[in-house]
Amino acid sequence: MPRHVPSIAQDAAPVLLPAPTYSYVELAEAQRDGAAALANETALAISYNGISHSVMMVSPSDLEDFIYGFSLSAGLIERFDEIYDIRFQQQASAISAEVQVSNRAFWALKQQRRTLAGNSGCGLCGVEALEQALPQLPSLAPCPLPAAAHLQGLRQRIQSVQTMARHSGAVHAALFVDGQGQIRLCREDIGRHNALDKLLGALHREGESPHQGFAVVTSRCSLELIHKALRAGIGTLVSLSAPTTLSVQWARQHNLNLIHLPQQSAPRVYSPAAPGVAQP
Repeated sequence: MPRHVPSIAQDAAPVLLPAPTYSYVELAEAQRDGAAALANETALAISYNGISHSVMMVSPSDLEDFIYGFSLSAGLIERFDEIYDIRFQQQASAISAEVQVSNRAFWALKQQRRTLAGNSGCGLCGVEALEQALPQLPSLAPCPLPAAAHLQGLRQRIQSVQTMARHSGAVHAALFVDGQGQIRLCREDIGRHNALDKLLGALHREGESPHQGFAVVTSRCSLELIHKALRAGIGTLVSLSAPTTLSVQWARQHNLNLIHLPQQSAPRVYSPAAPGVAQP
């Protein structure tokens, strides 16, 4: 798979600042004041071929990775090489991203915008939205479950690589563990969807194969994360919080290995379903 590096003007690229520190007073009988670093949050406005698409609240780091991952997992592109260029512009407390995509991707984006236009105020307006919320996605080729040893002590290892979480907290992480059980990539964001999008982009930009390991999310595992994993071809998704019922159903239907890693208990494999066990 070819790797496409975005063109980012040095004077226009977003500048990462240290996590800001805010003072506080404890609400207790013996009041004490202090200060704590809080997670950075900024508005990111994304345009494709000059047409505004969305404004999202993100952590202002690894934004190139986020653009790649978001564009793929949201179904705006089919392949990473449909992104030709990314340019950022800092605007006070916000960042704008102008993304140049292929003609095919741009046509599909305009069709999607036409579908969404006017979908309010009537009883049937949810039909198209439901089709987008529950899209038709191809099933994955079954892949083996990761070795149990690769999950041992994973929570502690994740904490050691979560740089932003150590300084400020209030962020989610998405990670990639390779076939030898080593954490190769970690991406963090205030949004759990954003963190996974950043990881998907980083996998592409670093030339890592999503089939030679597994992805981990520190958040709860909802259906949207299953969609993103399926579109990116990730064979195994591990979550530190329990998955939803719909997530398990979709994972089983689409051959995605889905594992919950509780704090105290052994890892729980929800997909594939255990042989002989009734599937709800």
